[in-house]
Amino acid sequence: HCFMDGRDVSPTSGVHLVEALQAEIDKLGYGKIASVCGRYYAMDRDNNWDRVEKAYDMLTIGNGVHAENAADALHASYEAGVTDEFVLPTNVVENGKPVALVGEGDSVIFFNFRPDRAREITRAFSQDPFVVPKGTAFERKTGFLHPVYVCYTVYDAEFRNVDIAFPKQTLENTLGEYLAKLGKKQLRIAETEKYAHVTFFFNGGVEQPNENEVRVLINSPKVATYDLKPEMSAYEVADRAVEELKTGEYDAMILNFANCDMVGHTGVIPAAVKAVHAVDECVKKVVDQILAMGGSVLLTADHGNADRMLDTDGSPFTAHTTNPVPVVLISEKYKNVTLRKDGILADLAPTLLEVMGLPVPAEMTGKSLIEK
Repeated sequence: HCFMDGRDVSPTSGVHLVEALQAEIDKLGYGKIASVCGRYYAMDRDNNWDRVEKAYDMLTIGNGVHAENAADALHASYEAGVTDEFVLPTNVVENGKPVALVGEGDSVIFFNFRPDRAREITRAFSQDPFVVPKGTAFERKTGFLHPVYVCYTVYDAEFRNVDIAFPKQTLENTLGEYLAKLGKKQLRIAETEKYAHVTFFFNGGVEQPNENEVRVLINSPKVATYDLKPEMSAYEVADRAVEELKTGEYDAMILNFANCDMVGHTGVIPAAVKAVHAVDECVKKVVDQILAMGGSVLLTADHGNADRMLDTDGSPFTAHTTNPVPVVLISEKYKNVTLRKDGILADLAPTLLEVMGLPVPAEMTGKSLIEK
């Protein structure tokens, strides 16, 4: 059962992977590709349970679009203007019947290593009762199937009825944990699409907040794709961040604006331009408030996206880029310092700690970007 990407890679690259997989299956003499489905349906992370239901039903009752083979299904989808990310749930059929469905007591191995987009479909298969944190759970037409369900990594520490192929690595003294030990109060804020990034991921894969770690979630807009609303919820995030900052309660804030990544993934250039403008305005609003309070800002990204919107052949480029990202230290106290040009992500936490006047714990192997 192939969940297609088309977002972190070229939008029509999936057919080549499926063809390569089919060639290997033919060589080995066993196995079948039973379905193809865009990640838009199977790997939603924003509580769009109607999308997940379509993928689940395809996998369990076979009511997807029918195709004779996976590659033909993808070619037909491309011809209809629907790229990998949005491929309709499609069952491969023989003699009019799906070649394979997930049934009672079957074994499932989910090969996705990243948790956030694997959680919803995993919850639908593995949790009984099937209750969702936000939104409304759909009715499983098959009932609970009691699968032997293997997650590649820990998708959610609270999930039951699942096995873990690769248990998570325990990280000691992450930035949030270290600040908590020092009695510092921190704010984590983002809209839904990046909430996990400023909480679960930023804490090294730990769901539980640290002591004095306040989390604020702003709902992402309910639209089919974010080119339809490129500002997303950036203004609401910025306004709430400023509101929280004005309380004077926090020693540190971790904030993520989702727009340039999420709208960049759509490949729609005018929308990406609007997204960048929105983030520019919102960053200024937050930075101005921090500077007014005598604070400092470290502004950066963990990867690019909107910086490249076209592939070499002129087609939309929707994946992350590997271009160097900017790092800007905005601070009255540090306005005359120079930052190293050869930094890595591991250097950000030591830099923040230096700006805060705090020692760097031994577990942090990165080095401050501030040149001495």
